[in-house]
Amino acid sequence: MATSQSFVDYVIDQLQSVPTIRAQKMFGEYALYCNNKVVALICDDQIFIKVTSPGKTFVAGNYKEAPPYPGAKPSMLIDNSHLEDHAWLCSLIRITENALPMPKVKKSKAKNKSS
Repeated sequence: MATSQSFVDYVIDQLQSVPTIRAQKMFGEYALYCNNKVVALICDDQIFIKVTSPGKTFVAGNYKEAPPYPGAKPSMLIDNSHLEDHAWLCSLIRITENALPMPKVKKSKAKNKSS
């Protein structure tokens, strides 16, 4: 089951007080970015937050670990009932973003020029 656009719109709406939040479609599902860091995946109309120590402390067991797709690292699967608490969700996203390193800058491949 793929994620519906209405679910992604709902999550983004719940996170409207996080100014740098955006979702990007990837492989039929969505990556959730905050300050250009992937903080969560949205798969099958569920939100999977990246696991961080501060995030785990904040949610205090209000999640279960599960992979967002087969073969993926486990993430914090947040029950959809918690999505209604936008202040709680915004705090979790900010805490997760602050705990994650900046993404590595990809080196551009220089084209070989033959004479």
